Amino acid sequence: MSDQESTDQPLPLVTHLTELRDKLLRALLAVLLVFICLFPFANDIYTFVSEPLRALLPPGATMIATEVASPFFTPFKLSLVTAVFLAMPYVLYQAWSFIAPGMYKHEKRLAIPLLASSVLLFYAGSAFAYYVVFPLIFSFFTSVAPQDITIMTDINSYLNFVLKLFFAFGLAFEIPIVAILMIWAGITTAEALAKKRPYIIVGCFIFGMLLTPPDIISQSLLAIPMWLLFEIGVYIGGLTQGSKNLGGP
Repeated sequence: MSDQESTDQPLPLVTHLTELRDKLLRALLAVLLVFICLFPFANDIYTFVSEPLRALLPPGATMIATEVASPFFTPFKLSLVTAVFLAMPYVLYQAWSFIAPGMYKHEKRLAIPLLASSVLLFYAGSAFAYYVVFPLIFSFFTSVAPQDITIMTDINSYLNFVLKLFFAFGLAFEIPIVAILMIWAGITTAEALAKKRPYIIVGCFIFGMLLTPPDIISQSLLAIPMWLLFEIGVYIGGLTQGSKNLGGP
């Protein structure tokens, strides 16, 4: 007997599309509501995000706006990205509620903790970038500037730089989830992934080289956590590998 919860006949395509539209509208509405709440504090949010660099600027140095509209659009863009960032659990919940009816019970028991873990890991990666990586790389950049050069970073360029790193570290911290899903889905095994460890390590450093500034410190700060997270994913995936139902019927 199937362990799928629903035994109803398949719904018409139009019904599925209507439901998908409703889920998307709810997700967009959540982002919009969070953005409306955040926008009055847009400048404060930018001040917080730029603190790791401003704290290291030499006396008399400031951040600047080189474009006419940058003082408005840069905090605006940051508020919008922050709204998506904060609303992501609800957005993912809407995605989950759309696909969950078609899943089996044992799949749901696996998917729920993986979904929650993926959100937490992305937040952890972003926090790691802000509190650990940013102070180190900005300290390096400001210390190697020529003596007669005044550091005056453009606010929009800074925002694009830190958003790239937030995304890179948030994505890198998803490696355990990817490894576990690959093992659980039967695409590979924990043993096979372990044998590819040398290639994974090289790939981590290549990924770090492409997504971080051209210095060994920031590259290592991304590559080493990626490797350790890969090991965690392989270990956890190995624990669940032997069970087909991962928790029983």
